[in-house]
Amino acid sequence: MTRFITARASAWIVLVLTVLVAGGLFAFGSGASGTQTPESGLPDAAESAQAAAIADDLDDGESSTALLVYERDGGELDQADLAAIQQTLPDLGEFGQAVPPQLAEDGSSALVVLVLDAEPDVDLQAERADGIREAAAVDGLTLYLSGPEGFAVDVAGIFAGADVTLLIFTAAVVAVLLLVTYRSPFLWLVPLAVVGLGDALAGIVATRVASLFEITLDPSIKGILSVLVFGAGTNYALLLIARYRDELRRHEDRREAMRRSLKGAGPAVLASGSTVVLALLTLLLASLGSNRALGLACAIGVLVAMAFALVVLPAALVSFPRGIFWPLVPKVGTEAAVERSVWGRLGRGVSKRPAIVAVVGVLVLVGLAAGGIGAKTGLSQSERFLDTPDAVIGQQLLAEGFSQGGSGSPTTVVVPAGEADAAIAAAEDVTGVVAVSESATGASGGEDWAELSVSIDGEPETDAAFATVMELREALPASALVGGLDAEALDVAEATAADQALLIPLILALVFIVLVVLLRALVAPVLLLVTVVGSFFASVGASWLLFQGVFGFPALDDNVLLLSFLFLVALGVDYNIFLVTRAREEAVEHGTREGMVRGLAATGGVITSAGILLAAVFAVLGVLPLITLTQIGIIVCVGVLLDTLLVRTVIVPSLAFLTGERFWWPRKRLT
Repeated sequence: MTRFITARASAWIVLVLTVLVAGGLFAFGSGASGTQTPESGLPDAAESAQAAAIADDLDDGESSTALLVYERDGGELDQADLAAIQQTLPDLGEFGQAVPPQLAEDGSSALVVLVLDAEPDVDLQAERADGIREAAAVDGLTLYLSGPEGFAVDVAGIFAGADVTLLIFTAAVVAVLLLVTYRSPFLWLVPLAVVGLGDALAGIVATRVASLFEITLDPSIKGILSVLVFGAGTNYALLLIARYRDELRRHEDRREAMRRSLKGAGPAVLASGSTVVLALLTLLLASLGSNRALGLACAIGVLVAMAFALVVLPAALVSFPRGIFWPLVPKVGTEAAVERSVWGRLGRGVSKRPAIVAVVGVLVLVGLAAGGIGAKTGLSQSERFLDTPDAVIGQQLLAEGFSQGGSGSPTTVVVPAGEADAAIAAAEDVTGVVAVSESATGASGGEDWAELSVSIDGEPETDAAFATVMELREALPASALVGGLDAEALDVAEATAADQALLIPLILALVFIVLVVLLRALVAPVLLLVTVVGSFFASVGASWLLFQGVFGFPALDDNVLLLSFLFLVALGVDYNIFLVTRAREEAVEHGTREGMVRGLAATGGVITSAGILLAAVFAVLGVLPLITLTQIGIIVCVGVLLDTLLVRTVIVPSLAFLTGERFWWPRKRLT
């Protein structure tokens, strides 16, 4: 295989086939029509999902609610303003059913509730929103489109053109860091072109495969996919090129040097990439559809990144003479001694006082992790934006001007028709319930149902709203189902907690098994896994301090911890594998202590470069004004930097020095 990839004629065959396959995929396309709004994907068994399904039958189809909130700058609204707003209702009737305007108790704002048919395509949804704004406009008044429809439109607006924005920023970051790493005006172009092509194809393949399972990839998933493919693909490229540079110092024939590079670095890339893929595939067991979609898409992306790093990149590199490294062209016989390497000197220094280094390193991780004590989770819709869109402003005006702040997005209760009166009486006695009314009746699943509209006091998705929903579920008859915005958010939080409880131990178990199989040892995998988990907690603690002190984020979004854990553990193991497999290779001839020093000397530079690049790539997620992605990007960025600058280059070597040959236990000898 390595000979076919690197030989003079067959290397060109690899490149030509790649171009032909890529052209075919580009022509074939992803098959996606339109863009879908990001959704949580609650399971059908969730109570709010069951309530929504029955309510849709009663309402003759899925619906959405737009809240049109009016205000006058520096003044109150009066009856004349209400009359002017009333005149817009016939035009709004083109889009849905409009309720006559209501004036806030303090006169600061007015509200029109517009019931619409659900529109999953964000492009058509945005077009409809523009039409609604135009039809509802009143001279002298400022209009805000809020409610479920407004938030959906604003979230979709964030991701409009996001793929292009992320691609530009990510490619720019990778290009700059590759240029700095290689200090060559030519070399950086090859991995950037290869990884960039892999990223483009990964999006198409992932979308096609997901469609086979009736899974739709929303823009947030595609954004994370692109960042992961660029980050992982460039990491693998850095490892291969570093090994290629070393082999060029030993072999005159660059094709022979590449063959040996593939034999040396290939297993590490396959092992690390496979670990990431397996960790991502655990998300297929998640209860939330968004997690399953992300796991499938990103697993496919990493497979594509591995294929391009181990097949296309070597064929591309050997097609150029070694002068592509100019001005730092590796020459045969110029291999630097381990003692003169910065990382070699660091490893030798750590080997002299491994206990002190290990204790200090662990204390640093513990100190940073302590910063996460008291961290809060759970963001409401209005707290998920870095900027303040119309939907958030409208929601704030409703909360300030109406005592029934949640009345625009009422909690929905569906109950068998014969139990409606009892349910209304029970709901009215629940703390936080302002008003209850019967809004619809009809049949669903062969049974007659009544739909109740329950107005809850206070802002949606707050602790008070969740408490009211939970009390409603306890107070109402067992046959009643509670749905709506607050109930759905509560169910999402509970499903996320369940996913974390299931997937985090499973991810750790899979990573441990991969390390045991790869290293054929038990002590080393345990120590490596502990360091990865330690760096995760330290990154969360350090990031929480940043979120509180610098960014002013009120809490972590529910799904941030699970996804950050997944990416940090899976990608952190990459660097473990890069270091320890090289150390084991060197230990066969030189022993564990000297082998670790030589392994660190050989991989320290590339691990650091790869870590800084990966951290910068994930930080690019912050260019989108959505707090969830910003938080994931920052936590992974901080964690990867801790991994590369502290854990992998200092703590892991110190633990290897402390355990000595027992590091490889139960293996008695390395062969």
